Amino acid sequence: MTRKQRRLVLIGTALGVIGIAVGLVLFALSGSITNFATPSTVAEQKIAAGKRFRLGGLVQQGSLERGEQLAVKFIVTDGNATMPVAFKGILPDLFREGQGVISEGVLDPDGVFRADIVLAKHDETYMPKE
Repeated sequence: MTRKQRRLVLIGTALGVIGIAVGLVLFALSGSITNFATPSTVAEQKIAAGKRFRLGGLVQQGSLERGEQLAVKFIVTDGNATMPVAFKGILPDLFREGQGVISEGVLDPDGVFRADIVLAKHDETYMPKE
């Protein structure tokens, strides 16, 4: 085998190993990727019940209902469509009606988004309480 042939075999082997490594990384990450959707895109795409995704929008004014044992219900809107959200847990300090919110969870068969994570968004002019 000449030097040129050995070099080509080495380069081919290295590219094969790198390709396999990239494929394994992409396969491992595919299970942890969550898509982002607004209430309008959920209605348009008819997302199946049980599929995990992130729902974003504004908390509709007057929709916040607090229940027992940290249960909370509210409606997320994007101006065109709305979606009811149910969450059980402690809400972030910035969470309030009219404020942006991103919640992660699954859609149940009744059309209610069951969130297990709720994140409150704020604009770039956020000022903490003094």
